[in-house]
Amino acid sequence: MGIVSLYLVLHFWLATVGGMCSQFNALSCDECLQLGPQCAWCTLQNFTDFFSIDERCDTPEALLQKGCSGEFVEFPVTNVKVLKDQGLGKSASHTNVSYIAPQKMHLQLRPGSQLTFQIQVQEPEDHPVDIYYLMDLSASMIDDLKMIKDLGSTLSKEMAKLTSKFRLGFGSFVEKPVLPFIKITREELANPCRSVDYECLPTFGYRHLLSLTSSTDKFNEIISKQQVSANMDVPEGGFDAIMQAAVCGDKIGWQNNSMKLLVFVSDADSHFGMDSKMSGIVVPNDGECYLDDNNEYSMTAHLEYPTLGQLVDKLVENNILLIFAVTDNQRQNYENYASLIPGATVGVLASDSRNILELIMTSYKVQECILVFTRLTVTRVSFNVTVELKGCLAGPRHFSLRPVGFQDALEIELESQCACDCHQTPEANSAYCSRGRGALECGACVCDPGFVGTKCECTEGQEQISDCRAHEGAEICSGLGECFCGQCVCHPSSFGRVYGLYCECDNFSCLRFRGELCGGHGECDCGECVCHSGWMGEFCNCSTSNNSCVSPDGSICSGRGKCVCGKCECTVPGASGEWCQRCPTCGDICSLPRSCVECYLKAKDPSDECAVKCNSLHATVSNSTDFEESRAALCTLQSEDHCLLSFSLVDSDHGSIIYNPKLYDCPEPPNAPLIALGVCMSVLIIGITLLVIWKFLVSVHDRKEVAKFEAEKAKAKWQSGTNPLFRSSTSTFKNVTYKSAGQQKTYIS
Repeated sequence: MGIVSLYLVLHFWLATVGGMCSQFNALSCDECLQLGPQCAWCTLQNFTDFFSIDERCDTPEALLQKGCSGEFVEFPVTNVKVLKDQGLGKSASHTNVSYIAPQKMHLQLRPGSQLTFQIQVQEPEDHPVDIYYLMDLSASMIDDLKMIKDLGSTLSKEMAKLTSKFRLGFGSFVEKPVLPFIKITREELANPCRSVDYECLPTFGYRHLLSLTSSTDKFNEIISKQQVSANMDVPEGGFDAIMQAAVCGDKIGWQNNSMKLLVFVSDADSHFGMDSKMSGIVVPNDGECYLDDNNEYSMTAHLEYPTLGQLVDKLVENNILLIFAVTDNQRQNYENYASLIPGATVGVLASDSRNILELIMTSYKVQECILVFTRLTVTRVSFNVTVELKGCLAGPRHFSLRPVGFQDALEIELESQCACDCHQTPEANSAYCSRGRGALECGACVCDPGFVGTKCECTEGQEQISDCRAHEGAEICSGLGECFCGQCVCHPSSFGRVYGLYCECDNFSCLRFRGELCGGHGECDCGECVCHSGWMGEFCNCSTSNNSCVSPDGSICSGRGKCVCGKCECTVPGASGEWCQRCPTCGDICSLPRSCVECYLKAKDPSDECAVKCNSLHATVSNSTDFEESRAALCTLQSEDHCLLSFSLVDSDHGSIIYNPKLYDCPEPPNAPLIALGVCMSVLIIGITLLVIWKFLVSVHDRKEVAKFEAEKAKAKWQSGTNPLFRSSTSTFKNVTYKSAGQQKTYIS
């Protein structure tokens, strides 16, 4: 028997059935019941006088419409029977009390059906509570270790308000002491904290330090003696520790009738599953207890980390509720884990664990709500449980249902309803079956060996097989049915319905488009698609609407193609694109007929020249205003003389038709005298302006020269009448060759 948590919806995924009753051609009552909970069997004897035997299986409503009254309809309904319900006890001191009601039930379900029933759960007064404190002792938790030195005393005082039967235990963990999780030099093994100049313990996997006890002093004493250790990577080996704390019940000291709370305290993520393969550990965790004489996990370096699935199995099996007390940066990771572990909760731990007491008490109260019970006003809580059966069972199935953390359970016996009661009372050698050629069961004849037919009216081998062939040489019933007395009974198919006089038709063998039968826009009838309104084609994949072919300019396929099956097929050479909008060789659709339109508008009477131009472009000009605007392309161009040219262009099988050609906004001819006068005046004004500028610049230059002269004149120092610029024309020099001393010559130049 498997134990499951109360708040899970229970499903038995034993088989898959589906489809409507009438599509599977059931030939017996049992076959009919197994098709689904909505199917019923008609036991009326003469029912086959008007319908084939497979028509006996249908919904009760459909059978009633076919003339089968309710008294002849075999339709077992889901049934629930309470076998034991002694009520709920109010005190744990009572004997033979139960905290879940009812205690035993018997369920009968049809394949594919659901049953919802209610159970009640009550928490006993003064319920025993065991709390095992499992702490991460890696180096980052050193401040947390100091903060919880008095946790035992404070937690005991708070829990005393709720129960007198409270016990505490303690264990610690770090990491697997192997590469690459730690350094393995001799110095690092002895002191993994030496790199930060701190003395700490060698790395260990998990240590059980204090079995569950009511002595808070022992708890506080154990905590006061703890020291941290260290490892290299960020995730820790916490899941190893959870597994050992869950399965080593004898050493931990879990009580059978207590609420078991495992408080997991850490500031890092945890390794799980195959993470240990990087260290060469490949032996899967087996979920067994491996605490040695020193209460240390002896297989930490030999077994892989447990998977989440293994943790779930062991925690549920041992009724242990897990409380993750983790720092905020790890909250999301552990919420993901808790969502997979029944009864697990997550609390955000302060960086130094100062709020651990508040966190534990809050989580405990949350667990009480999960388990049923709030002591203020409610002592009983009701739960709705849904059981679904997906297929027939070989025999009765037994399972148990209990709240997480409780010992009492609801025992359930489940039985599938896959056999009709009418088979229990057959009428042997019934006169209805051709005067005793078979037994009458559930309204249908079960023929004796050698006879066949709905009423055993045919001898085996002489069933008028020729009537079951579509033509000579064809397979009997197209190979998809059996011939009974000249009538085909088609085999059921998991793909759909097989039908027809010779089982030649079905509703699933039509062509598919993009994986969907009849493109998802039609019904398959005897191998051919019958399209829904608005669709056409062999696959029903062609829309009859042209909306998807309208190009951005409003025309169909940009005037260069036809709309076929909701898509444009370009007919103009060189045209391409979703709406044939790209055409490097054919120019703009509006530009092509421009010469034709200009000729038509400028000529007072349409001439042969215009007709030639238009015919060469496969265009025709029409003065009619009666045309389909949704198909027309509105064109606006500029003519050679800069007038605006507008017209509507409609594509037809015989070429383009031009509607409403118009010429407007033509520019006025230029005024020559006014232009000449403007040019002359401009030249005159520019000349005068340049002359004034030149004259101004000359005046400025002259003023500067005069000012410079006046300044030099003011600096002169000579007396009046003396010209400092004058030099004498007489020069005197001594002739060195002249021997007469003291003689010199004077020259006048």
